[in-house]
Amino acid sequence: MALHNELGKSGEAAAQDFLRQKGYQLLDCNWHSGHKELDIVALFENNLIVAEVKTRSDSQYEEPWQAVDNKKIRRIVQAAHHYIKMHQIDLPVRFDILSLLRLGELWEIEHFEDAFRAPMQAF
Repeated sequence: MALHNELGKSGEAAAQDFLRQKGYQLLDCNWHSGHKELDIVALFENNLIVAEVKTRSDSQYEEPWQAVDNKKIRRIVQAAHHYIKMHQIDLPVRFDILSLLRLGELWEIEHFEDAFRAPMQAF
């Protein structure tokens, strides 16, 4: 497995542990809808949380969360819409970003709650 793939996998595991420790109930991880993916789908305080995980080994060029651009947001929202319809979920939806930096053996994790809204033209 390529080094960046290993970093991403370990970052997603760290993000999952982080959310569990905060009391989130994880429903799905790496859920796919065609070519679109949801990194983490969880329940927290009667909300459906769709969390995008971005992992980097350094922030020399940009912070991990900065990689979530408008195109990525549209894809996340489209996949979330499919997930909600498929599972017949009737809860408010919140989109979060978990930004992870690997610092040796430790993780620096920033959790951006309600990081973006679903654009009107996502579908």
